[in-house]
Amino acid sequence: MRVFNSSPPSEAQTRTRILQAAQKLFASQGFDGTTTRDLAQAAGVAEGTLFRHFPNKKAILVEVATSGWVDILTDLLTELSEMGSYKAVAQVMRRRMWNLHKNVDLMKVCFMEVQFHPDLRDRIQSDVIEKMTDVAEAFFQTAMDKGIYRQTDAKLVAKVFLGMFAIAGFSNNTLMEPNASPQEMQQMAEGLADIFLNGVLAKE
Repeated sequence: MRVFNSSPPSEAQTRTRILQAAQKLFASQGFDGTTTRDLAQAAGVAEGTLFRHFPNKKAILVEVATSGWVDILTDLLTELSEMGSYKAVAQVMRRRMWNLHKNVDLMKVCFMEVQFHPDLRDRIQSDVIEKMTDVAEAFFQTAMDKGIYRQTDAKLVAKVFLGMFAIAGFSNNTLMEPNASPQEMQQMAEGLADIFLNGVLAKE
């Protein structure tokens, strides 16, 4: 009886395994608490293979966090662009929050580890957030031009919205109890959307 060996993983598959292992370990042990040996073992590769793909551990953190922010904000802005109504912010926020809730490891790396690495924070700020803010600004400016949102600084509105969304996305450690139910998430999404759209002042 012939035994067929499965083909070895491709370079792209190996790189993905390293990044997935790094995301989990950086989230659970922290960047400083994770060694390259830990990463190689978790990814099922030799340390030499790890260094063939990345020059050092910091480069792996940069890749995980930067690509994570791109995914988070691209998903959000795609939803915004497809939104049937400029007032349907709550539905967008609820769906995105639920996705982020399911990817808590990525959230920990994106929101927590970045705070301890100014060079990484600066790169994400310039390479990711500024570009995404420009896209969001165009979205809100269009709503203002149509008279749906009141005329104000569209870039500032975009930054406020992305900031609210980021906090909401990490809500299992900030705004809400861990393991919040879908109903609780919906209530928070609707509350944030209401504050964003209507502010906090009583109508005169």
